Amino acid sequence: MKRNVLLLFAVATVAGVFAMTTASGQSGGATVPIFGIKIPPGYRDWKLIAVAHEEGNLKSLGAILGNDVAIQAYRERKLPFPEGTIIAALHWSHVPSAENNAVFGQAQSFVPGASTNIQFMVKDSKKYAATGGWGFAHFNNDGTPGNEALHRTCFPCHAMAAHDFVFTQYAPSYGEAQQKK
Repeated sequence: MKRNVLLLFAVATVAGVFAMTTASGQSGGATVPIFGIKIPPGYRDWKLIAVAHEEGNLKSLGAILGNDVAIQAYRERKLPFPEGTIIAALHWSHVPSAENNAVFGQAQSFVPGASTNIQFMVKDSKKYAATGGWGFAHFNNDGTPGNEALHRTCFPCHAMAAHDFVFTQYAPSYGEAQQKK
């Protein structure tokens, strides 16, 4: 009897862990074509690398985040980026802020509007050898992956970047800049 209770407890624990893992996005979810990447769990808690403002047809605001491996590489100015580096780019439309503009007395303030997409770069030199050691992922604002044609445009564009196929440079905080002096 005691053995059955322990077995039942073990099965229930494994089932619970599986359910929590799936619910938290650590497994399951949509996978992008070509590269087979899913949205990494906890990416919204990663550290800020830089911000971006794109004009033209995009008119977007972006936050570029990195996992711990990426942040350490940026801080140490380590190129090429080490295996396991993941860089995320979160994009939103930008809209005027009526509240901020009222305070400033003129139209000059923009804030994030609707999310447009999220993109990832994953460093795995063996898995992504054909694309400079990087896998690429684009997810639409509803979490669905971009199509194969879109993903085929990632590497040719990034091949022009002079820093291990990465465009974004690290924007250290004031405290970090002072520590390096």
